[in-house]
Amino acid sequence: MPKSKSNKSQVKTSSKSRKAAVAVKPKQENIQEEETFTADDPDALGLGFDDWLQPRQLIKPDDQLELTDAELKEEFTRILDACNPNAAKNLIRFNFSEASYKQLASIEQLAFHFSMDGCVLHKESDAARRQATMHGASVTATSSIVINVDEAAEEDDETKQTSEEAETQQQPQQQQQEPRASSAKGDAPTTKIANQFNCSERAAQTYNNPFRDHGTQTEPPPRAVFKANVSQWEINDAYAVDFESQQQKTKEKPKATSGKGGDKTRRKFSAVENPGEELFRVAATARIVERMVNQNTYDEIAQDFKYWEDPMDGTSDQEGTLLPLWRFAYERTKRLAVTSLRWNPLYSDMFVVGHGSYEFTKQPRGVVCCYSLKNPSHPEQTIATSCGVTCVDIHPTLPHTIAVGRYDGGVAIYDIKERPRKPIYESSAESKHADPVWQIKWQRDDVDDNINFISVSSDGRVCLWTAVKCELACTEVIQLLIADAVSDGPDGTQLRTLGCGTTIDFHPTQTQMYLVGTEEGKIHKCLLSYSNRFLQTYDAHQMAVYGVQWNPFHPNVFISCSADWSVKIWDHTQTEPSFTFDLGSVVGDVAWAPHSSTVFAACTCDGRVHVYDLSVSKHSALCCQTVVQKKNTKLTHIAFNPVNPIILAGDDRGAVMSLKLSPNLRKVKCDKKGQRLESSPETEVAKLDKILDVVRETPKPLKDM
Repeated sequence: MPKSKSNKSQVKTSSKSRKAAVAVKPKQENIQEEETFTADDPDALGLGFDDWLQPRQLIKPDDQLELTDAELKEEFTRILDACNPNAAKNLIRFNFSEASYKQLASIEQLAFHFSMDGCVLHKESDAARRQATMHGASVTATSSIVINVDEAAEEDDETKQTSEEAETQQQPQQQQQEPRASSAKGDAPTTKIANQFNCSERAAQTYNNPFRDHGTQTEPPPRAVFKANVSQWEINDAYAVDFESQQQKTKEKPKATSGKGGDKTRRKFSAVENPGEELFRVAATARIVERMVNQNTYDEIAQDFKYWEDPMDGTSDQEGTLLPLWRFAYERTKRLAVTSLRWNPLYSDMFVVGHGSYEFTKQPRGVVCCYSLKNPSHPEQTIATSCGVTCVDIHPTLPHTIAVGRYDGGVAIYDIKERPRKPIYESSAESKHADPVWQIKWQRDDVDDNINFISVSSDGRVCLWTAVKCELACTEVIQLLIADAVSDGPDGTQLRTLGCGTTIDFHPTQTQMYLVGTEEGKIHKCLLSYSNRFLQTYDAHQMAVYGVQWNPFHPNVFISCSADWSVKIWDHTQTEPSFTFDLGSVVGDVAWAPHSSTVFAACTCDGRVHVYDLSVSKHSALCCQTVVQKKNTKLTHIAFNPVNPIILAGDDRGAVMSLKLSPNLRKVKCDKKGQRLESSPETEVAKLDKILDVVRETPKPLKDM
């Protein structure tokens, strides 16, 4: 058909300008043929000229609003911002630095509608250069093939065009073009490459991280339900009380003054009005700063406490030394004696000191000081009492609860966490002792979980105190009656004489058994559940017994000290002491070491500390050292630290010295190869039994009381 031929000739003429002259004439003839079509011809309607000449109709929906020109011209302003309206505004994240959940300050407002990872590289990037270098040879070969194929295809198209055009004119021209076409076809390859670009497919497999669910469960906030009935007179009374308080505040306000003087008056009044609040705010910070300063001030002592070992211990195993470390003193306790020393059972660096006076005519106010090895310059907490303190004890499970005995016979319980420092429980005038309370010992809580303790006094009574509700209930455990001591009363009746209790200690395993020392030199063995008589009475000393303590390892051994200058070690199954040591002065206190069953220490009124080790020497002390700074200073109490190799020694001037034991005084048992043997209660009991077997004799029959 001529129409299809003309379209084909038009496409052929666009291939090369040098061949366009051959197809010009047929193109013009075909155009003239197309113009000869009439409008009546139905094929002419397919051209679509009449469709453009027809007017367009505006089709409106039925529910479209009819607006006037003024409404159409009205402008509505809409502001677009960068905030995402669907973004959450209360996101919570866990802050690891503060260890709490915090609300996010900034919320991400960016929203991704579409994202796709591409594989296109920029031709000037390093990755594209490396890829081009790697595949350079293959790219060069492929591009040369593509160029040859394109030129051959163009020549083939030109050859076909000339042959078809020459067909209409003359046959000889067709015969002349056929050799050229055949020669062109001979130069091009016979097969056509499917992929004309240097394209390489790559695949990679990545690891999919497993999903994990993390949940957190928190405790719900506490809730309380409050119900009350309100009447008109209750509302009236509440308004009256509030009105009176407001009137009182207005009266206390100072008069307003003008000028600089008024500002000074306001400042002074505000400072005087709440001085405790300002001090409470800086108290915690001041303690931290004080400890930092003390660490620099007492740095040499701290180094000795941690690293010092006496080199002289290597020359002899029979001698040891005590290294003075910190000295604890307080301004308000300079003229008060140290009447009690107790280490905290839970915090090995803290201890409590009771200050009072042993003189009957001089009884000032007492003070209880809580010290720490980290701050030797000042006590951490202080408790002031109305009378001299004679004994203190710390609760074994509540380290902030302290029981205090006073010289006037009263007892009290303090909580050092409470402010102000007032007793939470205190004995009444009817139930307190008639004479000074010399020692207090905490007991296990009773069946109703009430805290309780035992006290011993010079009035000859041993009492059990139980904290019930808001008072201390007193129960008399036993009376320290003196045997064969009967006096006649005013009406002729016979009265039993009571002894004066001075010290008490409970058995480490049998909690019902305890020992009581008296001023008459007797030691009574008793039971809490048996209050009618003593289990055993020991004629221990010639003068008052100042200290008695069970061995922490051996269940049958206890030690005692007295004003008769002696220290004695007893087996409670025998009536005679196993060991007796004469220290040459009044012995104020004695204590077993917590690390060995054969080591004990005692302090005397001449200012010396004696340390013995029965496994090394059964006759003499390994160390006898003066630790006081001034002459005529008496040592009153001594205490071993339960963890560190430290001894505390208190004097009658209110000071407490800390002393470090040398290696010979805390020697650990070793085997034949020199390796340390682990200490156990069984080995400590066996070690002490081995020593006691040497001095044991046939036990005498116990004396019935």
